[in-house]
Amino acid sequence: MHTGAIASLCLALAATPLAARDILLTTPILCDLSTECFVQQYVDHDASDAAMDYRCAPLSYDTHSGTDFALTSRAQMRRGVDVRPAAPGTVRGVRDGMVDEVFSPDQTEALAGRDCGNGVAIDHGGGWSTQYCHLKQGSVSVQPGDRVRLNTVLGQVGLSGRTQFPHLHMTLRKDGQVVDPFDPDGQITCGAPSEKTLWQTPPPYRPGGILRVGFADAIPDFETVMDGDVTTTLPVTAPTLVLFGYAFGGRAGDRMQLRIDGPQGPVLDQTLTLDKDQAQFFRAAGKKRRGDWRHGTYTGTVTLIRNGAVLGSEQGTVTIP
Repeated sequence: MHTGAIASLCLALAATPLAARDILLTTPILCDLSTECFVQQYVDHDASDAAMDYRCAPLSYDTHSGTDFALTSRAQMRRGVDVRPAAPGTVRGVRDGMVDEVFSPDQTEALAGRDCGNGVAIDHGGGWSTQYCHLKQGSVSVQPGDRVRLNTVLGQVGLSGRTQFPHLHMTLRKDGQVVDPFDPDGQITCGAPSEKTLWQTPPPYRPGGILRVGFADAIPDFETVMDGDVTTTLPVTAPTLVLFGYAFGGRAGDRMQLRIDGPQGPVLDQTLTLDKDQAQFFRAAGKKRRGDWRHGTYTGTVTLIRNGAVLGSEQGTVTIP
């Protein structure tokens, strides 16, 4: 999930206040950030080995230099989600041709200098620039020297470079220094996030939430959950009726409640507690078959709870014909 640069990477945040009139950004990913995608990680404002986003929460990681706009599944990536410039400008660099695959540590040497994967760098004038990383192989549709507008498609969200989930990493810089568009002066006050941003309409801040709910006949592995295929029917002889919830922004102590209601009432109600912080995670619970399952629709409800407050709740269904 760590991203490198097409150009040299400077991790220092801008030291002086920046005027919002210098640049005004639009959301660079063509999806609904409340339902279809989400911001997984923000610029790291913690000078230590720990990480802290602009709201003093842990939605970041050490030295993270941009904003990660994440998709909810690889299936969504395969369908295609367009990336557009956050502001008009001139393309200064591109890369394409790198494969879409989950990063593993044994690729570190091979990816040296190419952590960004397939990407685009844009000069906006006045010392401002943006960089877009992890684009889908073969999707980059601009060339150096191209003038781009807000509606220009740069490429599509992918899984190239040093990343473990499909997302767009966008870094904003002023005179080579990283700037957090959510808090451009870098003067963080916990409990009182800055009201001054560089966004025309600031993307919604979600401290965590449910990404997807699904059913299976056995506990799925993480790769299957991330892929995003949905099971809509199960046979009456399914050995187990399993409900899972896929979520992001998990913190130690968060609780995930999983409930299944069937044609004749409650089937399962179980609550699981996270024992550590997790950027993305899933939890599952199930009930073994005793005789054939009753025909009909089964509804699964997954709720994520933090300190007694509901962060999100989603439902899914499966039919046993």
